[in-house]
Amino acid sequence: MDARYLLYGITYAFACAVQPGPLQSYLISQTLKNGWRSTLPAALAPVLSDGPIVLLVLFLLRTIPTELIIGLRIGGGAFLLFLGMQAFIAWKKVEPLNVSADAKKQTLSRAVLVNLINPSPYLSWSLVMGPWLLQGWQSAPVNGIALIAGFYSTMIIMLAGIVMLFSFAGKLGAKVSKTLLLIAAIVLLLFGIYQLSIGIADLVHGIPLHEMG
Repeated sequence: MDARYLLYGITYAFACAVQPGPLQSYLISQTLKNGWRSTLPAALAPVLSDGPIVLLVLFLLRTIPTELIIGLRIGGGAFLLFLGMQAFIAWKKVEPLNVSADAKKQTLSRAVLVNLINPSPYLSWSLVMGPWLLQGWQSAPVNGIALIAGFYSTMIIMLAGIVMLFSFAGKLGAKVSKTLLLIAAIVLLLFGIYQLSIGIADLVHGIPLHEMG
């Protein structure tokens, strides 16, 4: 197994989980309203909601030319840079993980719905995770499995951590989440630079998908 794919999944999930977003806001609002016990199961929402997204994206990626995959890799690098800048701006403005004002009664099914209508999973799987997964799977299926396992295990742990943090930490929660947001911004910017450099190199040299990485 190439340990890089496990590392990709873990670090990208960390960066995604601590960014301000609809699901994170929903989890925080429900934690503050209903407590951690009723909110904690909602940390599983990405695992339950991403299945159809992943299958659709992978089906489309397998039917398009290698050149377009390389283009998606370059687009993914730009997307990661954009997310990194957004996270950095949120950190500068001291706006980590804002709580949604119109959050309703917490259920796991509602958290799944929040994630399904969130554009981030579609963009992430189309531009970042999808090409990585295809690349890893074609080199060795265990690499693709490691990527997915690292990503979703880290995502669940981080979302559960957010719930517990805002349940027990009080004012410390905002300070810790702000620090995590800065780390996420740095990680995303580094990932963006890395993916852009690979995509541009692949475009220049015409490297086929199965030889990337």
